[in-house]
Amino acid sequence: MKKIIMLSNACQYAIRSILYLGMCSDEKHKVGVKTISEELEVPQPFLAKLLQQLNKSHLVTSTKGPYGGFYLSDENKEKTVWDIILVIDGTDKFSQCFLGLSKCGDDNPCPVHFTVSAFKNKIFKDFKDKTVAQFVEEIKEKGRYISLKKFDVLGAASD
Repeated sequence: MKKIIMLSNACQYAIRSILYLGMCSDEKHKVGVKTISEELEVPQPFLAKLLQQLNKSHLVTSTKGPYGGFYLSDENKEKTVWDIILVIDGTDKFSQCFLGLSKCGDDNPCPVHFTVSAFKNKIFKDFKDKTVAQFVEEIKEKGRYISLKKFDVLGAASD
């Protein structure tokens, strides 16, 4: 059975990387690709290319040299998750039918169209309205996770 995912792996990695940088970096504390890759358990070569693309699109900032790395400037933190999605995936994934039908819409709905459209609209609104800084603040305040690296997921599942 085909698994339905709204965002590509690249987009998921990009969002997680930017949120990680929002939590761990600033102009004085830059983070290297290797560290981000290890912390988020993302393939390093793929992440390096992704971060270059995000840098060119002004979603992250980088500096070269011995104390170089990636960080989020104040301007980067005011971007939204939607800005990341636009750069990596574009808008197509949000307009596609959940069941994969080519002509699904309000006038010609699939069996789950109205259930899924409310869900998609809520996600779309949050992704467009909340800044990266707001998501980072929620992570810090509410103890949300962008990596399960430090958790014994298998052990926790068997309890």
